[in-house]
Amino acid sequence: MAAAAGSGDGRGVTRGHCILSHGFESGPDATKVTALAAAAGRLGWSHERPDYTRFDALRDAGPLGDVAARMQALLDLATARAADGPLVLAGSSLGAWIAGQVSLRVPTAGVFLMAPPVRLNAAHPLDAARVPTTVVHGWHDELIPAADVVAWAGARRARLLLVDDDHRLTGHVEASAHAFAALLEQLSP
Repeated sequence: MAAAAGSGDGRGVTRGHCILSHGFESGPDATKVTALAAAAGRLGWSHERPDYTRFDALRDAGPLGDVAARMQALLDLATARAADGPLVLAGSSLGAWIAGQVSLRVPTAGVFLMAPPVRLNAAHPLDAARVPTTVVHGWHDELIPAADVVAWAGARRARLLLVDDDHRLTGHVEASAHAFAALLEQLSP
């Protein structure tokens, strides 16, 4: 799987590793995950942005492509990286949903979710490890009601940033990057 990657401080020494998962029909160079990568790098965290576009294109698997294959790809990558030190899983939309699911199966220091689907369907609710969690969501999200995300975040006492935006969070990329940096700073030794 191709992925955009970067190291933390340029000397190969990092505080931990972040895997940043893009949303459905997006890509590893998407604005939000790119901004998160920059924030991670400034704080000395290594990072990578897996490319799930080939799974998203598999419409025979379902309306969201091959979600199981997307999740397995992240699980394989996270499993390989978790042994190297603190691991943070982050994602946007479908990338947030798979980040949450994978955090339950791999030692994860923190989770960062942007516009997370609280459920893909009735059989697939959002879940995540009980670790420091930050959620960024738009009040005007046309796909995922803000009230559902508030309830999900409240039940786990996650840090929640609600912004005057829609599902894409286009007007709040920098605010999302600042919230991500705050989570990483909280996790840094």
